Amino acid sequence: MAEPARRRGRGGGGAARRAERTAISIETAKYIERNIPNFEVLTEEALEIIEANAETVLEEIGVNFVDNPAALERWREAGADVQGERVRLPKGLARKLCATAPSQYTQHARNPEKSVVVGGRNLVLAPVYGPPFVRDVEGGRRYATMEDFRKFVKLGYMSKWLHHSGGTVCEPTDIPVNKRHLDMLHAHMTLSDKPFMGSVTAPERAQDSVEMCEILFGKDFVQENTVMTSLININSPMQFDDVMMGALEVYAKNNQAAIISPFIVGGAMAPVSVAGTLTQVLAEVLAGIAYSQLIRPGAPVIMGAFVTSIDMGSGAPTFGTPEAAHITYGAGQLARRLGLPYRSAGSFCGSKLPDAQAAYETANSLNMGLMSGVNFMLHSCGWLEGGLVSSFEKFVMDADQLGTLHGLAKGVSVDENAQAMDAIREVGPGGHYLGCAHTQANFKDAFWKTDLLDYKPFETWSEEGSKDTVALASERVKFLLDNYKQPSMDPGIAEALAGYVANKKASMPDSFT
Repeated sequence: MAEPARRRGRGGGGAARRAERTAISIETAKYIERNIPNFEVLTEEALEIIEANAETVLEEIGVNFVDNPAALERWREAGADVQGERVRLPKGLARKLCATAPSQYTQHARNPEKSVVVGGRNLVLAPVYGPPFVRDVEGGRRYATMEDFRKFVKLGYMSKWLHHSGGTVCEPTDIPVNKRHLDMLHAHMTLSDKPFMGSVTAPERAQDSVEMCEILFGKDFVQENTVMTSLININSPMQFDDVMMGALEVYAKNNQAAIISPFIVGGAMAPVSVAGTLTQVLAEVLAGIAYSQLIRPGAPVIMGAFVTSIDMGSGAPTFGTPEAAHITYGAGQLARRLGLPYRSAGSFCGSKLPDAQAAYETANSLNMGLMSGVNFMLHSCGWLEGGLVSSFEKFVMDADQLGTLHGLAKGVSVDENAQAMDAIREVGPGGHYLGCAHTQANFKDAFWKTDLLDYKPFETWSEEGSKDTVALASERVKFLLDNYKQPSMDPGIAEALAGYVANKKASMPDSFT
């Protein structure tokens, strides 16, 4: 009978710890400041070869700026060779233009305590972006709605390890295409007080984003400070369309940050080799960032690299692979040589469910992002099915694991307390450290603690229903949403934002194309 008594005693302590973990606390950890080295895979010779080849690509092959006569004229005036829509850049021109882009910048949140610094040795974590579908255990896989979108924004606000509210955390298909950006921005601005992203699906929607920020922050503040970081994708290989470039022009003109990011599926939109893909990535980002500086020298930008490989049997993208890791590490080295903030990695996986495949691939992708020196990690939680699905359960599973990145990034302390010599002396040979003074003084903060994963004894786990991680995550989603409390906002600003959205919607007919 003695063993069950000891187990009950341990369970009482566990119940207290569980109660402490589940007590609701709306807390956001500061963005990560790395105290560990970056992992580098490319030698100096390899970097020089890739950089030289990228310059050759820009000079001899060039890039297309489609349906954008104003962009072509800007390039012509800058000294590029423009033939039709093809722009060829003399060696050194793109790099010279990129030199005016800042090495880091602050994105201000409406809650100043949650503003983030992008660049340097910092890492800012933002959620999944863009999926048209959502999934949860109750409703399965379905088209996303605006209500789903609002739930994700609330989960992001309640998630301690997420620093950023993101942008299109899912695509709300029940709202007209030409109006949904208004509802999405309004949700980010009112349901969270973390930084957020603007719309890029049309230049006029980017302008709406700027104008809504002028209501939220004040017009002068927006022109003098960065309050949005938004995603500008390049149509790889080497094509810049008028929609994305139009949005970039709006953001650069208004001093708002843009991630200039190729969208690479190796073997389809880039060569199958790592060096070849890195050459194309560098050529594309050099051209895109240089163009942002033609709009406004000093406009904040991030060098992006969204890279995956392809399954040559099915044609489907693959994630968490060694080739993607090599490219991510290499692109980080190239970004640092340019002196630019770097965006890459995320909670990438190709799995249809938040299962073991999703966990393996996501862990590989998150860790390579930390080690490669990423400064802005979009898609850090919630990504499923190759980016087609935003998963509620995986959102909280990933968001919990982002805490391990914070812990890893701290590095290893060797101060007097960390050396623990007093503890080693106190315990001596054959003892244990559970009750020693050093353990008692440090145990609450010594180890990272999960808010989700199960470490109970088998018997307790079985008695409580033998719940797997997805079941625990589903409960966590419900708990966070049930305990959500909206951050306060000045009533005048709230009224002005609602009025702007209503007036904009009333000014145009619905369009679902």
